Amino acid sequence: MAEHNAQLPNSYLKGPVVVFGTGLLGTSIGLGLSQRGLRVLLSDPSPSALSVAVDIGAGIPLGTDPGVWPELVVVAAPPDVCARVVADALERFPAAFVVDVASVKGAILRELAELSAKTPLDLSRYVGTHPMAGRERAGAVSARGELFNAMPWVVCPHAGSSAAAVQAAQNLGLDLGAVLSQFSPEEHDEAVALVSHLPQMMASLVAARLQDAAPHALSLAGNGLRDVTRIAASDASMWVPIMSANAEPIAAILHAVHEDLIKLIGTLDGPAAPGASLAMAKLISAGNAGQARIPGKHGGPAQPYAWLSVLVDDEPGQIAQLLTEIGEIGVNLEDLRLDHSSGRNAGIVEISVLPAKRDVLIDELAVRGWKVLQ
Repeated sequence: MAEHNAQLPNSYLKGPVVVFGTGLLGTSIGLGLSQRGLRVLLSDPSPSALSVAVDIGAGIPLGTDPGVWPELVVVAAPPDVCARVVADALERFPAAFVVDVASVKGAILRELAELSAKTPLDLSRYVGTHPMAGRERAGAVSARGELFNAMPWVVCPHAGSSAAAVQAAQNLGLDLGAVLSQFSPEEHDEAVALVSHLPQMMASLVAARLQDAAPHALSLAGNGLRDVTRIAASDASMWVPIMSANAEPIAAILHAVHEDLIKLIGTLDGPAAPGASLAMAKLISAGNAGQARIPGKHGGPAQPYAWLSVLVDDEPGQIAQLLTEIGEIGVNLEDLRLDHSSGRNAGIVEISVLPAKRDVLIDELAVRGWKVLQ
């Protein structure tokens, strides 16, 4: 058990790899690496979670064998316990590089520094990372070896990280098919506070307003409300440690949002006052400008796609048939959303295409008998 795996074709890591934590991310990492032929050893404080991860092929139990000498240890633990697991891994495996995949970096690094001040740790072997991937469902049973394919994987070395440790962290992301980027821990936490944590807070705040809403009011809900509140269904047990660990950057952004809200409330308190209409228009325009900066397809600049809606019967195979015929017409689908027609046993498929293709697609679908809602 003490020797490394042989170098595998098209594999950046040599192995073995130890994974602490067999939730969605840890098990998905184990599955992805195992599928490449790497030897993966798993550990989790929950015997049942570990058993599920082993049963679906993510690796084998680590146990307590002191003869295991991994190349890399991956810590897939929540932010509030992550630093302690990283510290234990650094001590237990003195020749291994150690990475974590938690969604915050600064708080973990600060806690590691405090732990190292009491019992010195070789933090040169540690690098924080964050795969920007997930699913609506948590746990090992939801894991997928392809979870990280083409998804961002942020490598966040600290000032003391060795070049070899950084390379090992990058190799992990490459072996899992991710797209690498590199941020400092501080840059990472500020970035995810804006693009990940703030949307969660705002979605939860909006959805909370719906608790006492009248059923007849909610019957009018469409895709706008669903889009805004989709992530409000997230697991509180996952988000509370994240919010606590990244509280300062999140709070800084929320203070700025609070100022904007105060201005908006003041405008709406006097909607007929001079300048009120201009203030409301500026708010919407600022939102337009910000939304346009979100990277589009393949990470490039956002494109001004055209939308059309197609009414489909709520029957098996209808959407598959529609997509097949769009392909036969020769139009590339850029995006798709599905809504349900209120009061009808039908669905509305909203389709995004290049503007030059919109009229062609409308005409061809109509010829084929589809009901296009323009």
